[in-house]
Amino acid sequence: MSLDYPSVKPHDRLQAALAEDLDAVGAMIRDRMASEHAPRIPEVTAHLVEAGGKRLRPMLTLAAARLCRYDGPYHVHLAATVEFIHTATLLHDDVVDGSEQRRGRPAANLLWDNKSSVLVGDYLFARSFQLMTETGRLDVLKVLSNASAVIAEGEVLQLTAAQNLSTTEEIYLQVVRGKTAALFSAATKVGGMIADAPAEVVQALYTYGDALGVSFQIADDILDFAGDATKTGKNVGDDFRERKLTLPLIKAIAAGGDVDREFWVRTIEKGKQRDGDLEQALHLLDQHDALDRAREDALAWSDVAKQALRSAPKGDLTDMLHDLADYVVSRLN
Repeated sequence: MSLDYPSVKPHDRLQAALAEDLDAVGAMIRDRMASEHAPRIPEVTAHLVEAGGKRLRPMLTLAAARLCRYDGPYHVHLAATVEFIHTATLLHDDVVDGSEQRRGRPAANLLWDNKSSVLVGDYLFARSFQLMTETGRLDVLKVLSNASAVIAEGEVLQLTAAQNLSTTEEIYLQVVRGKTAALFSAATKVGGMIADAPAEVVQALYTYGDALGVSFQIADDILDFAGDATKTGKNVGDDFRERKLTLPLIKAIAAGGDVDREFWVRTIEKGKQRDGDLEQALHLLDQHDALDRAREDALAWSDVAKQALRSAPKGDLTDMLHDLADYVVSRLN
């Protein structure tokens, strides 16, 4: 399967189609991240929000609402909510992971400190709940608040599973569905809900977001070993250095023998990494076709996302979401 978007990428097309709404979301984010008494809050938030992220998740909310013919104001509130939740999790993640880089720039916890990152993340979570309530929709509040809890649960599960060689692909999927896919699926679902779309359409949008999120995360985990750091904004092998058992590693460990397992026990479980270990890890991934087999999984989830859109309203935005599911995995070509 070869996919190529030489001129305008699907997320850029979405951005152009939703430009007016995105401007409104940006204005709302800037307004709501302000703090009269704690200027560090907008400083830290702006460092991350304005670092060139694609704002994919809020675009999903806007696109879902628009393709369901919504003409009210609250899709903007919900898109800003989704971006605040996402930014809060990034601030917390970089502290937990000890990350040095985010979106090609120094992580906020390096420029300020861990305390600032955690507390500003907490502030953004609180702001997101304020925005949710302004819609006056308890059903929407329930979906987004549940997603926030699931995200936190997924992060905690990852703490216990990340360095345990007995972690299975099923556990990995549970982690991914929590820490990544939960916000994708909530973003698309509430877009349909605020438009009062039929239940089957709302479910289709949820399924699309869930599958897109899983495919997106698997692709990111592959790119950690096979990507270009100048494009991904991350150093190659960060997951290995941080001892995270992502899908490619899980597949390689399951396919290897005792000698391989000794290497993984030392480097992942015990954290005793030496010069040359990343190269050896890459060799084992290649030897057991782990990256290719993980890519097959990413493609399968992309197909699930595209199939779900068959139950969504037809139109240009639906076509863009379909192409987006292709593009997520085309990054691996």
